Amino acid sequence: MKRILALDLGASSGRAMLGEFADGKINVRELHRFTNDPVSMNGTLYWDFLRLFYEIKQGIGKAVLAGGFDMIGIDTWGVDFGLVGFDGQLAANPVHYRDGRTDGYRALHQKLPQEKIYAATGVQDLQINTIYQLASLVEQHPDQLKRTQKMLFTPDLFNYFLTGEMKTEYTIASTSELLSAEARDWDMDLVRAIGVDPAILCPIVMPGSVCGTLKKELQEELNAPPAQVMNIASHDTASAVAVVPTQEKHFIYISSGTWSLMGTELGGPVINELGRAYNLTNEGGVERSIRYLKNIMGTWLHAESRRQWIREGKEYSFAQLDAMAAECEPLRSIIDVDAPEFIKPGDMPGRIRKYCKDTGQPVPETEGEVIRCLVESLAMKYRYTAEAVERSAGIKTKTIHVVGGGANSALLNQMTANASGKDVLAGPTEATVLGNIALQLIAAGEIKDIKEAREIVARAEDIKRYEAQTSAAWDDAYGEYLNRTGLTRP
Repeated sequence: MKRILALDLGASSGRAMLGEFADGKINVRELHRFTNDPVSMNGTLYWDFLRLFYEIKQGIGKAVLAGGFDMIGIDTWGVDFGLVGFDGQLAANPVHYRDGRTDGYRALHQKLPQEKIYAATGVQDLQINTIYQLASLVEQHPDQLKRTQKMLFTPDLFNYFLTGEMKTEYTIASTSELLSAEARDWDMDLVRAIGVDPAILCPIVMPGSVCGTLKKELQEELNAPPAQVMNIASHDTASAVAVVPTQEKHFIYISSGTWSLMGTELGGPVINELGRAYNLTNEGGVERSIRYLKNIMGTWLHAESRRQWIREGKEYSFAQLDAMAAECEPLRSIIDVDAPEFIKPGDMPGRIRKYCKDTGQPVPETEGEVIRCLVESLAMKYRYTAEAVERSAGIKTKTIHVVGGGANSALLNQMTANASGKDVLAGPTEATVLGNIALQLIAAGEIKDIKEAREIVARAEDIKRYEAQTSAAWDDAYGEYLNRTGLTRP
C-alpha cells in the first residue's frame, strides 16, 4: 500500500496532505497548512516563491515524521510561470497573474488576431493568460528572456527544484493559450508570433508520468526517502474534475474556489463560433480528455470584500456573511462578477456599490446586501455559462456538480439550483487533493482508472443535493441580468 503526499497550492493558501487507499476508500490526513501571500514591490505583484518552496519542504518534513511516503504530487493554479536561467537558478521572481503588466493585452491582437489564437488553442481570452504575460515580457523586459534557459509553469517549477528535472505537464500547459487543442502540444507558430524563442519551452508530458526522484540533497536535509515526484494533473482544477463523483456521460461541474471553473468533460476540443462568442475554453484533462469550461471570478469577490471589512475593523466569518445575506431582500441588485473592475485587490464592496449605482440599480449598503448581490450574481453567471456550454457543445445536462470549497456554501448552492433550474450536487470539498492522490494511486496500480476513482469518491464522500426551486422571479431577474451586464446569447 503506497503512501501518497499531495501538495495542493491555491491562490490564497496551500497544504500538505497524506493519503492512502484502504478498505475501498481514499483516506486523507492534513499535515501542514500555510497561507499564500503575494508581495507588492516597486509596482509589481509577485508570488513569494521562496517562501512557498520553504513551506513545501515543511510539508515534506512533516510527512517524514508521520511515517514517510512513496510518491509526491503537486498541483497549483494555472497560467503563471517562472524563468530558469542558464545557471539553473531563478532568472526572476515569478509574477502574480493579477499584476498590471498585461493591462494592455489587447494590443497583441493588432498583429495576432484573437480569432486566429482561438482557432488554434480554443482557450478563453483572458488578460491573465500566459500568452499575454510572455508578450509583456517581450515588450517590457526582453533582458529577462535572454537570460532564460527554460520557462516552467508553477507546479513544474516546484518539481524542478525538487528533482532537477525540467518538464511541462499537459493540463497546466493547456491554460497558457499557447497549446494546440487538437495536437495537445505547443503551437510553435503562436510562440514565435509573440516573439518568444521556442527553445525556452519544455516537452509536454501527460499526467500520471514520473517527473523524477527527490533530490539527494533534499533527502539528506529532510531525512526523506527517495520518493518519486509525479506529474499529476498539475492544474488544480484538472485534479478536481478527475474525481467529480458521477458516471454520467454529460454533466456540468463547478470547481468552486477563488475562481469558479465551470464546464463539462469531453473527448475532444470544441472550437466553433459559438464557443468563441461565449469565450469558452478548451483545457486539458486526465486520460487525454478536454475540460470545456469558462473561468469565472468565483469566491474572490467574497474573500476580498471580507478582507476590506476586516481592514475596517469588522471581522465576519463566511458563514456569518452568508447568514446575513440570507435575511436580505432577494434579486435586488445584480453585477457581472467578471467585470474588469473586480480583477485587482482593493475595496471590493466600494467597487460593487459603484457598479450598481452606475447601472441604475439599488446600491447594496450593508454587508449582508453586498454578499446577497454577489451570491445571486454568481448564480446568474452559472446559469449563463451552463447554457453556453450546452449550446456550443450540443449537449444536455440535468445536474451541476459543485466541488471544492464552494460546496460548503448552502446559500450559493441553493441559488445556483434556483437560477439554473438544475439540481446541484455539492461535494467533495477536498476534490483537488483527492484527485491529486487518486492520480498517483492510478500510477501506482492501486486504482484502475478515473472511472473507478470517481466510483470510490461517490461511495465515500458526503454529497449534498440541492433541488431546483424555480420561479418566474428568477427568470425575470435573469433577463434583467443579461440586459444590465450586456451579456448576450449569440
